[in-house]
Amino acid sequence: MKLVAGVLALALTAGGAAAADLALERVYSAPDLSGPRARGVALSPDGTLVTYLRARADNPRVTDLWAADVAGGAPRRLIDSAALIPGERVLSEAEKSRRERQGVQTSGVVSYDWDDEGRFILAPVEGDLWLWSRSDGSLRRLTDTPEDEIDARVSPRGGFVSFVRGDNLWVAPAGGGDARALTQDGSELQSWATAEFIAQEEMDRQTGYWWSPDETRIALTRTDLSGVDVVERLDVNAAGAVIVAQRYPRTGRPNARVELFVASLAGGVPVRVDLGPDADIYLARVDWSRDGRTLYVQRQSRDQKRLDLLAVNPADGRSRVLLTETSAHWVELSDDFRALKDGTFLWSSERSGWKHLYLHGADGRLIRQVTRGDWPVDALQGVDEARGVAFFTANRDTPVERRLYEVSWKRPEPPRAITPAGGWWTVKVAGRGTAFTGTYEDPATPPRTGLYRADGTLVRWVEENPLDSSHPMAPYRDRLPVPEFGTLKAQDGSDLWWSLRKPAGFDPSRRYPVVVKVYGGPGNAQVRKVWSDPADLLYLQSGFLLFSVDNRGTPNRSQAFKTAIDRRLGQLEVDDQVAGGRWLAGQSFVDPARIGVTGWSYGGYMALMLLTAPDTPFTAGVSGAPPTDWTLYDTHYTERYMGRPSENPAGYAASEVTARLGRLKPDSLLLIHGMADDNVTFDNSTRVMADLQARGTAFEAMVYPGLRHRAGWTQANLMHRTRATLDFFKRKLAPAR
Repeated sequence: MKLVAGVLALALTAGGAAAADLALERVYSAPDLSGPRARGVALSPDGTLVTYLRARADNPRVTDLWAADVAGGAPRRLIDSAALIPGERVLSEAEKSRRERQGVQTSGVVSYDWDDEGRFILAPVEGDLWLWSRSDGSLRRLTDTPEDEIDARVSPRGGFVSFVRGDNLWVAPAGGGDARALTQDGSELQSWATAEFIAQEEMDRQTGYWWSPDETRIALTRTDLSGVDVVERLDVNAAGAVIVAQRYPRTGRPNARVELFVASLAGGVPVRVDLGPDADIYLARVDWSRDGRTLYVQRQSRDQKRLDLLAVNPADGRSRVLLTETSAHWVELSDDFRALKDGTFLWSSERSGWKHLYLHGADGRLIRQVTRGDWPVDALQGVDEARGVAFFTANRDTPVERRLYEVSWKRPEPPRAITPAGGWWTVKVAGRGTAFTGTYEDPATPPRTGLYRADGTLVRWVEENPLDSSHPMAPYRDRLPVPEFGTLKAQDGSDLWWSLRKPAGFDPSRRYPVVVKVYGGPGNAQVRKVWSDPADLLYLQSGFLLFSVDNRGTPNRSQAFKTAIDRRLGQLEVDDQVAGGRWLAGQSFVDPARIGVTGWSYGGYMALMLLTAPDTPFTAGVSGAPPTDWTLYDTHYTERYMGRPSENPAGYAASEVTARLGRLKPDSLLLIHGMADDNVTFDNSTRVMADLQARGTAFEAMVYPGLRHRAGWTQANLMHRTRATLDFFKRKLAPAR
């Protein structure tokens, strides 16, 4: 044990061999250690230009718009955000919230939109709109107002620009001219064309309006927030605090009422869409048919056990149900619906126990199942209607890898893999299905993005990002871990995938401390063959092992695996993570007395639950922004897995954190939270603080004024948070002397 202590002490101190270690300050400074990345990659409608967002070399938190010609040549910058960002501009609360919901963590050009003809790119820059014209490369400012223009878009044929301002929908001629309000009576409580909090945060619906293909109509929402509870929260900033009266629909409480209308650009009263007699539903998705004669609407029941696809006549608003998906647990939402030219459509369902693609007729009847097998489709990525082929990503071979496949919907045949195995692919298929942009990464390959033909042949690199001698990570390349992957068994016999990373110079005869990185909640898998966060090297070079295990309830698995947690959050996930901790404790190279755990959001919740589990194998933990009482969280997320509190009181009681805090060991917790969090509100942490103080249990806390759940964190904030976390584990998991 003395030898172990000496080795770790050397790793934890400056000087000697440690002098060449990666410095924490370097992790959060420019250039990015992961190298240049292409984000928001898109192919122009004519297939000749690739556009993407790229972080500035001098500031990784600011992004510009770049383009690369498919035919070759060096990429070029189309929009320099530094020249456009107003020095004193402060974003509106609505835009701040929108960026928080989308997880946007940069400034500058953070999104952009092509028209379907490929003539224009619309780019919002810190509240105002700019239009880039492809014909002459000019950049024209469209708006210069005190208010933010939100959710801006170019119409399908490039004739108009649309945006939300002051809770109303506006349109303006793309070629120049004054904007006009398509709606005029919008207000904070009765807004037009804006996705409500729940839609943005939990349903992945970021918009409240949809252009018809011929630009003559717009389908748009009318959202009534007046029945939603006002939750007052203290927004604490460095210079003081304000009370924010936030309309927050907590579980079991009223939701916003959302109606759908169809407005004509020619004027007149908008047509109300018949969404059925039950007003307490979720408007999940809206799509137009290719000819613009039908509006497709996905309507989800409040309990989320039913999803209806409606066909709507946009002229009079009449609707009919085309098909219905039901589940004893919940029906997942997706963006897999695809209307085809002949009136048929592609659809995904978990009706077989695994998510697969299906072809349906214009009347909703099932024509055939397109994919099948004991593996899940991840997402429908595009179609080639000329060949009758669908492109989709899937975890077909293993949950820890993702590839792109193609499959015919016209004849039964097995899918064909387009991209090679070995890592994780993120793709975007061009509109006609003739090409795709693909980003590949694995533990030894930083994200690299290329343009590919539909058969997988590389056309050109968009951002090659080779890990060569000039790469920012080159000085630390020999320290990159080679993760080990494996499975262990859950109590029900399910395979739980794990990954383990060891520091350079690992000696199997020694016993190491371990930091377990956890999320554990639905919708997020930790164990994947991807490029690691460079900050992870700080833990490895400090002498820690890094471990993760994906418990029941996490994605890329069967419906049964994902829904095992139904109505009992914080139970099976905790059992599986404890099993992972005990597996670690049984390894000859692990010190069972020095196993820590850390996570953010649901992972923060899991860290608290694991530290307070009976006979826990975890010695210390860092909990970031944890939901600690599910009655404080929102409707769509919480009710999906737990039902309403009145329906499942025992499940809510068993999932609550403070009732378990009597088992928390003194000095074993670091609690972290942003003091302006409007998602997992700050009272989730203050109630833990108050309870521990009342019990006399010592703990540590670090709070961040003005910061929300995701957005707004600067490099300095992130560096401070990492330093606090790493320092805590160095103190708590260091060997006894």
